[in-house]
Amino acid sequence: MSSVYVHPIATDSDQLRQYVQFGVDLYKDNPCYVPPLILDDVNTLSPDKNPAFDFCDAQSFMAFRNGEPQGTITAIINRAANEKTGRKQLRFGFVDFVDDKEVVDELFEAAAEWGRSRGMTEMVGPMGFTDMDHEGMLIEGFDEMGTMATIYNFPYYPEHMQRMGFEKDADWVEFRMTVPDAIPEKYARIADIIAKKYNLSVKKYTSRSKIKREYGHAIFDLVNEAYKDLYGFVPLTERQIEHYIEMYIGILRLEDVTLVVDADGKLVALGISMPSMSEALRKAHGKLFPFGWYHLLKAIKGKTDVVDLLLVAVKPEYQSKGVNALIFTDLIPRYIANGYKYAESNVELEGNESVQKQWEYFERRQHRRRRAYRKSLV
Repeated sequence: MSSVYVHPIATDSDQLRQYVQFGVDLYKDNPCYVPPLILDDVNTLSPDKNPAFDFCDAQSFMAFRNGEPQGTITAIINRAANEKTGRKQLRFGFVDFVDDKEVVDELFEAAAEWGRSRGMTEMVGPMGFTDMDHEGMLIEGFDEMGTMATIYNFPYYPEHMQRMGFEKDADWVEFRMTVPDAIPEKYARIADIIAKKYNLSVKKYTSRSKIKREYGHAIFDLVNEAYKDLYGFVPLTERQIEHYIEMYIGILRLEDVTLVVDADGKLVALGISMPSMSEALRKAHGKLFPFGWYHLLKAIKGKTDVVDLLLVAVKPEYQSKGVNALIFTDLIPRYIANGYKYAESNVELEGNESVQKQWEYFERRQHRRRRAYRKSLV
C-alpha cells in the first residue's frame, strides 16, 4: 500500500496558499528559481478571481507523505480550447514535486483520473488556464536564472516525464540579447522605409490611466489577433481583457512600452517590456508584505542590467514586413539610457521563424528551452 496520499485542494485561500507555498519552499535554496507572488497564483487558481473559470474546469491536488507536502498539480479542462481543436484534452499545470517516483506517479494519476472521469482522452502540459499563464517545462538552461513570466524546475522533472511515457508536443526557446550601443544601421533603415510605406508611427504614453483608456482594450484585441494560431492559444474574453488591463497596465514602466499605429490611430503593433523583476521577486520570497513591495517597487523604478521583453505582437496583415524594426528603433535608445545591458526574449515556439528573425541583428544566445508534453489517457 502506498504511503503517499493525494488530497484534492479546496478553493479557499488557506488551502491554495499552502499549495502555492510548497513550490516556493521547494526551491528556496536554488539561485536560479524566481518565485511567483503567492497571492497572484492563489487568485489564478480561485474561481472567484480568475475569469478563465468561465470556460475552464479545474481541480488542484497535493501529495503528502507522513503529513508533509511532497508535490502539487492542477488538472485543467479548457472547454474553449477543446472546442477549437476538437480534442478532449486535459491540461496539467502549477506542477512541482520532490524527486520521488511514488509521489510523481500518484500525483499525475490523480490528475489523469479526474480528467478521464470527465471524458478527456489525452493529457498535455505544463500549461495554464490560458496562454497568459506560465507554460512549458524547462529542459535546457537549468543554470540560468528564470524570468517572472516563465517556469523554473529541477532537471529531474523531465526525467520523470519521460519515465511516465510522456512525449514531446511542443518546444519553446528563449534568447538573451546584448543591448547594442546604438540602433543597428540596417534596423534603422528598415524602420524608416516601413514607416513611410505604410504610414505608421510610434505612440508613447506617460500616463497609465490614459493608455488604459485609449488603448487598453486594443492591446489585448491585438494579442487575440496576433496569437490566434499559436500553440494552445484561445482568444481572451471580454471579462479576461478587463481583468488583464487592471492587472498589468498599472505596473508597466511606460517608457519601455511602444505602440505602433496607422494613419487613423489604430494599433497595428506593440512591444511591452519592463525591467527584470527576477532579483526583486527572489528577495520578496513570494510575498508583498512586509518588505516584498519595496523590492518590487525598487526594481520597477530603479536600475537593472536586464530588461524582459514580455510581449511583442503585430497585426497579421503587417507580419513579416519589418514592422518590428519600428518597435525596437524606439526601444533601443531607451534601453541604453536606462542602463540595460541584456534583453530576455521570453518564450518563442521553436518553429516560429518570423519571431526569431527579428533578433538577427543582435548579438544573442539561445539559453533556455522548455517543453509541453503529451500522453494518452486511454
